[in-house]
Order: sequence, then structure tokens, then C-alpha cells
Amino acid sequence: MKPGLHPGHRETMSITVTEDMTAAFGGEMIHPVLSTVTMVYYMEWVGRKVILPFLEEGEEGVGGSITVEHRSPAPIGKQVTFIAEATEVKPNKVVCRVVAKHDKAIVGEGTFTQVILPVERIHRRIEEMK
Repeated sequence: MKPGLHPGHRETMSITVTEDMTAAFGGEMIHPVLSTVTMVYYMEWVGRKVILPFLEEGEEGVGGSITVEHRSPAPIGKQVTFIAEATEVKPNKVVCRVVAKHDKAIVGEGTFTQVILPVERIHRRIEEMK
């Protein structure tokens, strides 16, 4: 990784909850709110934004782990802001605290860990799994 990424570095992004982001199974909406799986998707994305400016050519981040608590609903139409803040930075690992919130509540929070690896190693591992 390039130098400069330190604990405290933050990235944000905001989305508006749409029907395709809701809790649904088998095509049937269960609740008209942001689903946990969609929340996790955006938590990973905002965490990725933390590492992107610091990746060297030939290296990439992969999700190593994520722990999340889904605390409050975010109904369709609600704007949700996602924040990732680096809490641990090592040459091959970046841990971020991730939060999703809207104007009335914390929607979810947790920790997202990314492992930084050479792209060729990632591709080799993928090939091994075929």
C-alpha cells in the first residue's frame, strides 16, 4: 500500500432507499425497509473507498470479515449515509468501523476488515477453486 492511510481516515456515501433494496425473499417484500444484506453491501463499498487511493498497482483489497448489528429501520425513501473510518492500518490489512445512519437513528454499525493482496495471488486462488 502507498503511504498515507492512517487510523481516523474516513469516507462517506449516501443512498436513498428504494424498493429493490428492501427485505424480500423469493420476490416477496417482507418489510418496506433497507434490508440487512443491502446495508452490508454499502458498508463494504464505503470501506473500499477508504483503501482505493492507497492501493499500489498490482494489489487489491478483498473482504476478510464483516460484523454488523442492524439497529433501526430505514424505510423506502429515506436517505442513509454510510461512514467508514479506518481504525487499524497494517501493510496487508485495513480495519474500518462502519456506520449506517439517517436523520432519526443509527441504522447499523460494525467492523469491516479488508486484506490487501497482490492481484496475481487473488487470481491464482480463484483458479485453484475451479
